[in-house]
Amino acid sequence: MDVSRLSPKEREIYERLRDVKDPEFGQSIIERKLIDDVKFRDGVAEVIYHLTVPFCPMPFALFIGRQIRRKAKEVAGVEKVKVIVKDHIQSEVINKILEKEE
Repeated sequence: MDVSRLSPKEREIYERLRDVKDPEFGQSIIERKLIDDVKFRDGVAEVIYHLTVPFCPMPFALFIGRQIRRKAKEVAGVEKVKVIVKDHIQSEVINKILEKEE
């Protein structure tokens, strides 16, 4: 992901995600390069991420997605966070669960 193209608010959201740890490895999802995109518009943040492997256990995928939402909501001006996982064998199911929790 090209961080230099992010707006100041998007960069703030991105930097906040440094606090989200991959539960399997204990490293930041930023260090592990798991964030694919961050967008912000009209109070809504959208964060697209992937996991270390496409068959990562669903509880880990959901944990990371929920932590992304929690950390992004800490940024001033963020009213809603849409979290999307991609390239996982159960992306559709995981995204439906995360969407219901918005």
